Amino acid sequence: MTTGIHLERQRAVRQGKRLEYFTVGWNSIEALVSIFAGIVAGSVALVGFGLDSLIEVTSGAALLWRLHHDQDPSRRERAERSTLRIVGWCFIALAVYITYESGSTLLRHETPERSIPGIIIAAGAVVVMPLLARAKRRIAVGIGSPAMHADSRQTDFCAYLSAILLGGLLLNAVKGWWWADPLAGLLMVPIIGKEGVAG
Repeated sequence: MTTGIHLERQRAVRQGKRLEYFTVGWNSIEALVSIFAGIVAGSVALVGFGLDSLIEVTSGAALLWRLHHDQDPSRRERAERSTLRIVGWCFIALAVYITYESGSTLLRHETPERSIPGIIIAAGAVVVMPLLARAKRRIAVGIGSPAMHADSRQTDFCAYLSAILLGGLLLNAVKGWWWADPLAGLLMVPIIGKEGVAG
């Protein structure tokens, strides 16, 4: 019986690792495209989304490290606490950056360019992130991992940001509402700040 439970846990940990490798790969691409496209278009929301993707890469890498040491509970618990603290500070720094840049853009009436790559990456994230979050929650329950559950919440959070970003980019591209982009950035701030404080 104990062997069966052990094998089931090992299988769940392997699935968790695959999900985290996918998370790191997807978010690395998301970060590169978003930051580059955001700089080219002058989009604060797009750059902020790319920076959030880098935070998710960090979180995914930390979860991978934790899953590779799943057999040692004391080491796992230490890693979870440290990772949550570091990621929390990253979120707070990101919230401050977006508040400053979005506020400055609104005050100076800077119009971002339309960004087709930004729209594509945001639309892709709106589809992929909820599916990934659900899969991570299933594994978190299977192995009883609060860190994996927190990571699934972070993936949910990425889906919310993707939807906000997509709305801002589309309104700017279709309607020419230049203020939709920095406003989308400001809408992200409370969500990002809350996650940072919770971390």
